[in-house]
Amino acid sequence: MATIKVLAVAACAAFLAACGSDGGGETANSSVSPAQSPGQSATNSAPRISGTPALAVAAGEEYAFRATAVDAEGNALTFTASNLPAWAHLDAATGEISGTPEDADVGNYPGITLTVSDGRASASLPPFAITVDALSLSADGRATLSWSPPTENTDGTALTDLASYRILYGRNPSNLSKAVQVANPSVTSYVVENLASGKWYFAVIAVNNSGVSSTPSNVASKTI
Repeated sequence: MATIKVLAVAACAAFLAACGSDGGGETANSSVSPAQSPGQSATNSAPRISGTPALAVAAGEEYAFRATAVDAEGNALTFTASNLPAWAHLDAATGEISGTPEDADVGNYPGITLTVSDGRASASLPPFAITVDALSLSADGRATLSWSPPTENTDGTALTDLASYRILYGRNPSNLSKAVQVANPSVTSYVVENLASGKWYFAVIAVNNSGVSSTPSNVASKTI
C-alpha cells in the first residue's frame, strides 16, 4: 500500500553586374552567380533519415519515437510531420514524435510521414501507421491509496476549511490525466479500481471551501 502525504492547501540572393570596355568601344556584360552564405557549400546533398517507428501503443501508455537524421554538409535540420494524430506531438528540432493516447483515441492512424529538411533539400521516412489499442483490464486492477490530511495553510495558519480531495492518476508520472473526486474531507484512503495491467502513478490534491487547491502530493506508484 502506497502512503501519500498531501501538501498543505495554499492561501488564497543578390546578383552583381560588371561592365567594361574592350578598347573597341564594345561593352561586355557578365553576371556573377548568387553569393554563397558563409559556411554553405556550392553543392548540397539531401539529408538522410532513418529509424523504425513503433506501430502500436496501448491507450494510457506513452508513445515515443525519434528518427536519426544526418546532413553531409552539416546544415541545421528541421523536422515536419503530416497526418499526426491529435494526441501526438512533433519536436521540430529533434524529430521526436511523442504523446499519450487516451481511451477515446483507440483506433488506427495511417499515412503518417516524417520529413527532415536542411532548408534546400529534404528526405522522408516511408509512411507508417500507429494503432492505439484498448487496455485490457487486470483481474486485480485495484490500488489502495492512503494519505495524511493537511492541517495548515502554506502561510502557517491553521487549515479550518478543508472541503475535499482530488486523486490524480495515470500511466505517465508527468501526465496524471485521470481524476477522482473525494467529497468527504474526513476520508484519508481510497481504492482506485478497474486499472489495466501495467504501472500506474498516483497523487492527491487537497481543496478548501473556496476551491483553492494544494500542490499535488508526492507521486506514488503501483504495478498491476
